[in-house]
Amino acid sequence: MIEQVALRDGTDAFVVPLERTDRAALMAEFETLSPESQRRRFLAPVRHLSDAMLDHLVDDVDGVDHIALVLCAETSPDVYDPVALARMVRYADVTDAADLAVTVKDEWQGRGVATVLLEVLMRRRPAGVDRIVTEVLQDNPASLGMLRRLGAVSLEDEGNGVYGVVVELEPVVTPVVTPSPVPAGRGEGRPAPLLHDPRHRHDLHTRDQLCPWFS
Repeated sequence: MIEQVALRDGTDAFVVPLERTDRAALMAEFETLSPESQRRRFLAPVRHLSDAMLDHLVDDVDGVDHIALVLCAETSPDVYDPVALARMVRYADVTDAADLAVTVKDEWQGRGVATVLLEVLMRRRPAGVDRIVTEVLQDNPASLGMLRRLGAVSLEDEGNGVYGVVVELEPVVTPVVTPSPVPAGRGEGRPAPLLHDPRHRHDLHTRDQLCPWFS
C-alpha cells in the first residue's frame, strides 16, 4: 500500500513497503553512512551489512510480524528518492511486544521525516503489539525523544552507554466500538519487561540490533 504524506516543510513524499528487490539498494545505502551513524544504528561499529543481516532486514519482512516501510521524498521535480526506513518486528514468543528501528539519511535529519514515517508505521504495526522493547545508546537523545513521542517510556541503564527501553504504545484507533477483552499480560500484574529475559537480550544483541537512526 502506497501512502502520500508531506514533511513539515511541505516536501511531498510517499511511504511504501520495503520489497525483496530492495536488498541491493539497502546494502548500497548503508555504505554511504558515516561511521557514527552506523554505530548508532547497530550499537557497535558495523561497516558492512552481511548476507545474514540482509536476510533479516529484507527477506524476513512479511508484512505481518515484520513490517518495514520506506519514505521516498521529492528531491527534485517529480523525482522521489528513499530517505528513511522504519521497521517493527514482533517478538516470536511475546506477541504483544516488538522491536523498532528508524533510519533517516543524515542530510534529511531534523526535517520531521521520522515523525511522519512513524505515524504511518504505528497505524500499520503488527496486530496486537502494544509495546516496544529495544535498546538505545545513551548518547543518542534524538531517538530517545522520538520514542517518548510514541508513548510512556521507561529506561533501564544496562551499562556500556546503553539504555534498555520499554515504550507503552497508544492504542490504534479503529472504528470498532465493541469492547474487547484485555490480552493476557496487560495492565496490572504484567510480566517484567522483556529486557530481563536473557533470550530477548540475545535477540537484541545478535539479530539486527534494531535501534535508532540508520541516517
